[in-house]
Amino acid sequence: MTAKATVSAAQETPGIPRRPPWYVSLRVDPPGLIGKGLGLLCIAIVFGVWWYVTRGPAVERIISPAKMPSPGEVWTAFEKLPDGALVDGIIASLWRVGKGFALAALIGVTMGVIAGSYRAIAAFFQPLVIFGRSVPISALIPVTLLFFGIGEKQKMMFIFLATVPFVFTDTVRTIALVPERYVETAQTLGASKFQIITKVLLPLALPDIVTSLRFLFGLAFGYIALTETINIHAGLGFLINNTEKFGQQVTYLMLFVITILAFAFDWTLRFLQRQLFHYRKDL
Repeated sequence: MTAKATVSAAQETPGIPRRPPWYVSLRVDPPGLIGKGLGLLCIAIVFGVWWYVTRGPAVERIISPAKMPSPGEVWTAFEKLPDGALVDGIIASLWRVGKGFALAALIGVTMGVIAGSYRAIAAFFQPLVIFGRSVPISALIPVTLLFFGIGEKQKMMFIFLATVPFVFTDTVRTIALVPERYVETAQTLGASKFQIITKVLLPLALPDIVTSLRFLFGLAFGYIALTETINIHAGLGFLINNTEKFGQQVTYLMLFVITILAFAFDWTLRFLQRQLFHYRKDL
């Protein structure tokens, strides 16, 4: 009897409940390409609704073109941008996000691993971390301007301060979730505290730490537009905040570009993550 026939027979055996289909089961991923297809369906529905509410002449539209241009009008916004402005803006924004987030990852992960290993350190930093996670993002702009001026350093420190509390907290959490039996086994084998941290806790928590960094990078990429309004001549935020110069369509175009870039980076980082941690089937 084949494996498929065995499973089928088991499912039909009286007393053994049949597994419900994936679409009505709790915490069951859609099989194969169906999951990706559902994501594409969501995008198609969003664009379909967007087209529907902005179709036709301006006076007949459900939503006025003064509030929301049509997809076709947004596409023509490329023509309003100066030559190279979009590419230069993407490069400038990525460079600012990259510097700030790299610093946040370096300090946040390092301190998070230490604090997750020594709970007294986590308790010591907890009030500061709660404060950092609770401060409105917009409030960091005047603070960073006062301490770091109006140059590129201010943009980098804004991204750093906006993300490092989340990096720290997520790292502490992932270290704490490592099963205690691995630590006890290492202690039984005579491992030092440093060896337990670097060869047990960190390797086991690293896949989840990378997952957190992947999500937080997308968050940081969305934050950069807030600070690209001061002493800036290039960047996606600069283009968004110059509606009077480039037109409202450019604002929607930049939102679309940011979404596409965030999706592309997340997909790329997830692919690399799966290659590095191929033994984790849940990534």
